[in-house]
Amino acid sequence: MTATQLSQPAISVRALEKSFKELDVLRGVDLDVARGSIVALLGSNGAGKTTLVKILSTLLRADAGTARVNGLDVAAQAADVRRSISLTGQFAAVDEILSGRENLVLVARLRHLKDPGAVADELLRRFSLTEAAARKVSTYSGGMRRRLDIAMSLIGNPPVVFLDEPTTGLDPQARSEVWQTVKGLAESGTTVLLTTQHLEEAEQLADRIAILHDGRIIVDGTLSELRRLLPPARVEYVEKQPTLEDVFLALVGNNLEEGR
Repeated sequence: MTATQLSQPAISVRALEKSFKELDVLRGVDLDVARGSIVALLGSNGAGKTTLVKILSTLLRADAGTARVNGLDVAAQAADVRRSISLTGQFAAVDEILSGRENLVLVARLRHLKDPGAVADELLRRFSLTEAAARKVSTYSGGMRRRLDIAMSLIGNPPVVFLDEPTTGLDPQARSEVWQTVKGLAESGTTVLLTTQHLEEAEQLADRIAILHDGRIIVDGTLSELRRLLPPARVEYVEKQPTLEDVFLALVGNNLEEGR
């Protein structure tokens, strides 16, 4: 990749539009995602988050506007875009009959990588799944399945990863495991566009937050920048009680545990 390409955003969207019959889902979306960053795309159900991700990952064609991923036009260079990205949907796309290691080896072979076993073993280590490698995925917890799903999506080292509501249906501990995994992706230089409905998830993970509403990005900035859009907070001294999630994680632990 040239120096010019490296200086450009990993994802660049301009005036993107998409309709389904009479329903206007995207009505002029503009968005930039810097390389090696995590951007959270927030929005209520039906806001168009998944539609935008599908366009960026070449699964849908936009009606108007432009979108580039890793410097490539998603409409004119779709095949090249697909080689540069990974998409993880709302539910783990893993084969429950196979073991964790077999899932990874299968994908590595489909991508024609050298030494699929070594690729699988490295990802198992990276995602704290080594001790569960030989077990069938049907025995994995929700958090383990999602970590395996993300590991599978990273085979071939795609520079851009789309995570579409990755913690849907997970309990607090499993959600915490996935958060640690996503943070690790950005630390390794991977660009992550994350869609979510959970505000806490965006607070925990995102370098920048974009809010999609009524078919447009209505705000885009850091958490601090978004907070400054509201009136200054009043200072009050109150007794803070632990939340139910605080209690749950304190009792069961918040560390990755093998085999659970």
